[in-house]
Amino acid sequence: MPLPEARTIPGLSDALAEVWRWHDAGLDGIVRTPFVRADRIGEALDCELWVKLETLQHTGSFKERGALARLMSLSADQRAAGVVAASAGNHAQGVARHAARLGIRAVIVMPRGTPIVKVQKTEGLGAEVMIAGETFDEAQTRAGELAREQGLTLIHPFDDPWVIAGQSTIAREMLDEQGDLDVITAPIGGGGLISGLALAARAQRPDIEVIGVQAGLYPSMVNALDGGARETGGSTLAEGIAVKAPGALTAPLVRALVADVILAGEPALERALYLYLTEMKVLSEGAGAAGLAGMLEQPERFRGRKVATVLCGGNIDTRLLSSILLRGLVRSGRMARLRIELIDVPGQLVKVSTVIAREEGNVIDVAYHRVFSDLPAKVTYIDISVEAHDRAHMDRILAAVRGAGFKVETAAY
Repeated sequence: MPLPEARTIPGLSDALAEVWRWHDAGLDGIVRTPFVRADRIGEALDCELWVKLETLQHTGSFKERGALARLMSLSADQRAAGVVAASAGNHAQGVARHAARLGIRAVIVMPRGTPIVKVQKTEGLGAEVMIAGETFDEAQTRAGELAREQGLTLIHPFDDPWVIAGQSTIAREMLDEQGDLDVITAPIGGGGLISGLALAARAQRPDIEVIGVQAGLYPSMVNALDGGARETGGSTLAEGIAVKAPGALTAPLVRALVADVILAGEPALERALYLYLTEMKVLSEGAGAAGLAGMLEQPERFRGRKVATVLCGGNIDTRLLSSILLRGLVRSGRMARLRIELIDVPGQLVKVSTVIAREEGNVIDVAYHRVFSDLPAKVTYIDISVEAHDRAHMDRILAAVRGAGFKVETAAY
């Protein structure tokens, strides 16, 4: 049965009961995603870690669950009139896909600047896309206007009882498979996911700890909980949870049911994404990796415990992914840029290359700098990007180059 806290939100208890009934009967169109043990990451954090792979939903995100729940709740008249939603990403695709499956007209309002690939994907799923506003808030305002003008039902990405109930099914699946979890971590943007998880998990296991994670640049839920005035805004890897104000429905639920909210900095978000890709071979977007990033920020509180997290989205720009992979190689010591001072005479590059090759390093890029330098006219320097097996191997390469008489500085990309 839903928790007493659900009764504080009009319609939430009924929504939870109905969605759980649908889910137990097999919620058509939603994948019961794998819940896998992440041994290598867990060993590094000294805990038993389980990851719910919501990236394997059809549109690559958990957002489908809440979107479908809301659509299924519509009356016949509401279905005939259609729906509208504002989103530049995963919510848009979730609404578009399931509205098309159910034969419901869907209008998606996207802010200007939304990548064309996201517009095309949303249209490809059957929705009508309107571009309006410079920000999500402005797009949301326009969506509300369309709802009033055309009699459409507005589907909010997080501040809706049915959406919250849809997201709650993730926790039910996790505890069905691993009923002795100690703690669940999950990202927080507006709070729909964490609210649903907490409601379902603590209804089944009152003693379980639920911890949310926000991007450090967008501490809106933390501010709402403690009355703080932390600055909110900036460019974050976790743009999917870059929300400036939490939901009016979700904030009280988080306050009542969530043990803590961790703020994850950009380095932790980047490292979490890199770990998912390199250690588990699964793709995550920045927001999707936030649950793990929170564990990286405060590993001591998870040590020795059985922990679950939700990898909630995998829709990341491939150019950004390439940059993160290269930066990860640099941080792990597997790639470095060596700035080497040389006498500007023939054969110097061959000598440097020979030393690196002897140590089994791989030269992947070379750049000469003869003109833009304050070195003496007969002296130049080169930047050589070198790949190694690991940090110890890179140290051996550096020592060998210096041992051959060359002056070397190192720099990251």
